[in-house]
Amino acid sequence: MIFGGEFKVGQRLPEIAVSEQLGISRTPLRQAMDRLIAEGLLERISTGGCRVAVFTKEDIADAIQIRGVIEGTVARMAAERGADPALMIRAKKILAKIDHALTSNTGIDFDAYVSGNREFHDILAHLSGSTLMIREAERMALLPLASPSAFLSDQALIPDFQDSLRHAQRQHRTLLEAIENREGSRAEAVAREHARLALMNFNYLTEQRPALAKHVPGLALLTEK
Repeated sequence: MIFGGEFKVGQRLPEIAVSEQLGISRTPLRQAMDRLIAEGLLERISTGGCRVAVFTKEDIADAIQIRGVIEGTVARMAAERGADPALMIRAKKILAKIDHALTSNTGIDFDAYVSGNREFHDILAHLSGSTLMIREAERMALLPLASPSAFLSDQALIPDFQDSLRHAQRQHRTLLEAIENREGSRAEAVAREHARLALMNFNYLTEQRPALAKHVPGLALLTEK
């Protein structure tokens, strides 16, 4: 409901009213709100309760850039430390799954692509072998519109999106190859460039086609201020 704009940016969410609207008791509602606060979709207010978070375009762009920095660091660590061979095998199987999604007889299987893309970015964090970096990568992926799959549900809105998906897959393979060859600087550079695809799509929607914003989950959270 937040992503879809049913609750407006900055709107206060009284527990009693929301629990009645959702048909649940206040205890699970509080748990859900705590989770949404952690994910950045809600924020606490000094008088008590919560309100819908407000984001500027700069906030989202910064979050995407930071994700690129974190994933770049993850990739460098994986390459320089040496990734777990078993995880590398899993990563290659995920890329094969994405390849299949991109070459379906009925056109691109977007659901399979989104699933595979999510799995790849998750295993990328684990390739670093760092519990801290895994946690940071997971935290960044929760930020609105900053996750690796943030713009994949509305692919038809973006020109040449199918080419963009194929380009992203080529970057996936180049990234994994750099990790396997222990090329830390190259792996980091590719990971950071890969995150820029999301930034390019975000800029297109907000700057060139703002009328499409209502079709993209999460863009309803944006404000010009």
